Amino acid sequence: MSNPYFDRSPAFKEGGTAVVERTPNGYPAMPGYQAGSAGSTTAAGRYGAGTDQQAPGYGQVSHEQVSGLEQQYAAPSATNVDRGRMTYDDVIVRTGAMFAVILALGAVSWNLATSPATSAAGMMAMVAGALGALVLGLVNSFKREPSPVLILAYAACEGVMLGAFSGVMELAYPGIVLQAVLGTLAVFAVMLAAYKVGGFRVSGKAARILVLAMGGYLVFSLVNFLLMVTGTVTDPWGLRGMTVAGIPLGLIVGALAVVMAAFSLAMDFESIQRGVERGLPTRYAWAGAFGLTVTLVWLYVEILRILVILRGDD
Repeated sequence: MSNPYFDRSPAFKEGGTAVVERTPNGYPAMPGYQAGSAGSTTAAGRYGAGTDQQAPGYGQVSHEQVSGLEQQYAAPSATNVDRGRMTYDDVIVRTGAMFAVILALGAVSWNLATSPATSAAGMMAMVAGALGALVLGLVNSFKREPSPVLILAYAACEGVMLGAFSGVMELAYPGIVLQAVLGTLAVFAVMLAAYKVGGFRVSGKAARILVLAMGGYLVFSLVNFLLMVTGTVTDPWGLRGMTVAGIPLGLIVGALAVVMAAFSLAMDFESIQRGVERGLPTRYAWAGAFGLTVTLVWLYVEILRILVILRGDD
């Protein structure tokens, strides 16, 4: 789901407080400011204590001061990279790193789950990965400061779970994983275009409704999981296997989940943009990468589940 870290951090929230760099005297620093640069040193430090050279009198400006000011005005404005602030490239690179971990460990668990000799180990790895991803996902969501180690550990657990799950589904329905991946990329591309070109935003009342809907979906998923574990519902998909007016409940719930995940992507885009514009420190790019990864994984799983239900009815 959408990254709860964005909702908890005042810096990412709409109307929150930006991170402002300040001078040693407490004044807001202008772009390009560097501590100890020209204009921030004392006369004694500039001319040397005990030397014959005297500082210019009141109202006078030395040649060194003029040269220093000219150099500062001629220098290009400091960018977020120069100031150690979060950029879009930072988020992209860290998101790529997370998916590299997911793919690497996913390939291992895929082979374990699809090989007859190691299928049992693959199933155990899938369950362990799912539990680890759930725990680490909650921990990362509610941490005040993003932790790269814990975020990459989450990606590792997610990779183990997704690899085994995808391998089993591919074994039963050849070609289904590629379809799910293409569907996920298509939704991502559409939402990114809608956000950048069409100005699509999820805010105000719509955002509150989305959060409530996601909460309801989470409750449904937990109840469904408990019913499946306890054997109360024997269908492989639990309550999702029930039919409503001849339509599998899994298709209805899955379609709603895909819509919610798509809207969550738009909220993630906006939170990341807000973080960049406010000049958050570079480490917060991990929070942006974590949010995108969580939403994309959720979207992929829902699309894969919908395709399995549709293929199972053929």
